[in-house]
Amino acid sequence: MVTVSESPRESGETAETADRADATATHDTDYPLRVEGLRKEFGGITAVDGATFEVEAGSLTGLIGPNGAGKSTTFNCITGIYEPTDGAVYFDGEDVTGLEPYQVAQRGLVRTFQIARELGEMTVLENVMLAPRDQRGEALWRSVTPGVRGGVVEQEAEVRDRAWEMLEFFEIDHLAEEFAGNLSGGQRKLLEMARVLMTDPEMVLLDEPLAGVNPSLENKLLDHIHDLRADGYTFLLVEHDMEVIMENCEHVIVMHQGSVLAEGDAEDIRSNESVIEAYLGEDV
Repeated sequence: MVTVSESPRESGETAETADRADATATHDTDYPLRVEGLRKEFGGITAVDGATFEVEAGSLTGLIGPNGAGKSTTFNCITGIYEPTDGAVYFDGEDVTGLEPYQVAQRGLVRTFQIARELGEMTVLENVMLAPRDQRGEALWRSVTPGVRGGVVEQEAEVRDRAWEMLEFFEIDHLAEEFAGNLSGGQRKLLEMARVLMTDPEMVLLDEPLAGVNPSLENKLLDHIHDLRADGYTFLLVEHDMEVIMENCEHVIVMHQGSVLAEGDAEDIRSNESVIEAYLGEDV
């Protein structure tokens, strides 16, 4: 089991945070992520067109659709990489529409990317240790000032211990001193998941986490995701492998041409004529 400390986001509420929270009339704690009428235009092209859906707490929800359906753009709008043209994104009852990516992450909504990103010239352990925010050692003066440096050293030791636990959980602790740039594609995916969890998230958006991963590591990563779900994490998963989605997600959201085409469990989606037509007869 992965244990996480109290998140920094629990304290230090800003006036902006309070205003955004007050702007939300209702909040269903069973559905921490709520997307309403999301729209994103690029010039004359509409990539997301009124997408509306919710993600249940503690679930592994799949987000699927043909190429160009708007899945990645939706992820980017939710996590602040793109500012939506219209619509709203709510997380834990707060309107987070248009916030910067780091602000969204500070609230406990984090993501992975299709292509895992790492600091290749740093070790695996160092990559994981960088993830937690508000580390005292980030300020140079704390690292060199007598009477203060002790707190920096103490916190760094705590972060290091946590990082080792995370590497052990993902079974890459034997690579701790390896340069991250030397890892295989699958190992980089595991490293990215370890870094994400070091931020103490509530919900994780997974953008094709199994792409380029060999079958052995794929099964290992899926096992870890299910273990984390059992610990209370919530996941929204974009994945092109329909077998993975249908066998692992209890709820599936289907996008087509920027909108939500259908929702339901795996059997509902498999038998949905509109979904079958959208995939041009592909097996779903």
